[in-house]
Amino acid sequence: MTSDESYNYVYKVVLIGESGVGKSNLLSRFTKNEFSRDSRTTIGVEFSTRTVQMNNFTIKAQIWDTAGLERYRAITSAYYRGAVGALLVYDITKHLSYESTERWLKELLEHGDPHIVVMLVGNKKDLESLRTVPTEEAKDFAEKRGLMFMETSALDSTNVEEAFNEILTVIHKKVNSREVTRGSICAVTITNPIGPIGEAQESRGCCKSS
Repeated sequence: MTSDESYNYVYKVVLIGESGVGKSNLLSRFTKNEFSRDSRTTIGVEFSTRTVQMNNFTIKAQIWDTAGLERYRAITSAYYRGAVGALLVYDITKHLSYESTERWLKELLEHGDPHIVVMLVGNKKDLESLRTVPTEEAKDFAEKRGLMFMETSALDSTNVEEAFNEILTVIHKKVNSREVTRGSICAVTITNPIGPIGEAQESRGCCKSS
């Protein structure tokens, strides 16, 4: 990890999906390398950050954990604003949580940026013997909708680092590509950029109020 004083970009990523699929533990595993078997249901929205080094840039990932329970949905929709990435999480042992991903994706696309990078994440890979969602089925679903896909286990850390790093890599490429103009994908650039001045200035100010 890197000092918070020296990052170039802040990327907001939201975790969405039904209650109990393990979003909070994915967040704590990535940001603090912790796992809690007794984690409480998220009320509203919580967030944590971690800085990562990517090529010549230092990226601060601001990960928002949104409540999966229906009664908090109205609160959380506002938090899609400014998000450049989303992990759409389901539990591989609960087919209903997988079936609901279609609804979550629809909500995300209604409230989020049209260029948002989305990864479908099948969590609890450690419970392979209890699996009810075949990997290929979920993979096909993701491919048809243009989503990234990965299966993870917050319990034993499988693919957690890889999932976050992969989505941050794609976000970073989109932010710095010519096809994405300032204001579509939102990146906050902090002072004293490590990379080229032109690239940094191009994305500055896009999310100041977020």
